[in-house]
Amino acid sequence: MIEVNRENTALLITDPQIDFLSPEGVTWDLVGKSVTENKTVENIEALFKAAKGNDIQVFISPHYYFPHDHGWKFEGTLEKVMHDLGMFDRKGPLNLDGFENSGADFMPEFKPYIEDGKTVVASPHKLYGPENNDVMLQLRKRGIGRVLLGGMSANLCVEAHMRELLERGFEVMVVKDATAAAVTPDLGDGYAAAVTNFKFIANAVVTTEEAIEAINQA
Repeated sequence: MIEVNRENTALLITDPQIDFLSPEGVTWDLVGKSVTENKTVENIEALFKAAKGNDIQVFISPHYYFPHDHGWKFEGTLEKVMHDLGMFDRKGPLNLDGFENSGADFMPEFKPYIEDGKTVVASPHKLYGPENNDVMLQLRKRGIGRVLLGGMSANLCVEAHMRELLERGFEVMVVKDATAAAVTPDLGDGYAAAVTNFKFIANAVVTTEEAIEAINQA
């Protein structure tokens, strides 16, 4: 059994957004099978509900692209895919025109938990990890040293957040069925690859059921 307490444990969810988690999102053909099999949306919502019900702090590390981000001169494989698809696109950092219910917006079922005035929504990360947003600052400023981690996508943002948080001295427990990943004939099974790395690297790898049991005992 993992240990969770209200003083130093937080739930951190990466990219809980329509483009990753909804059939209406631009990546559904790539991630839909994994999201469906893992019941990722249902499990993330269950984690939100448990955390809020037990006064566990909740943090969101979102992914947004603004017009100036499309001026990059080089891109990795999945960066190029995301930019070509218009994934997470917003009109600008100070512009919310067209944001509501767009692919960059949060899943509708998550909004009651994210928009309750208590959840910390960090600035956007641009590639995969938290090195270029403020999520680690926000965690540290609230005395958080232990993180329950889920969200999208398993082998990209979740794994990158896990690795960097560990390097910075956080204890990281990955919720393996509160994430999912792309599965393609050319690139392979991103979810299976991520779970293997979670097991090698994280402080613990748990199911949503196990995480909620620990949260309820906090």
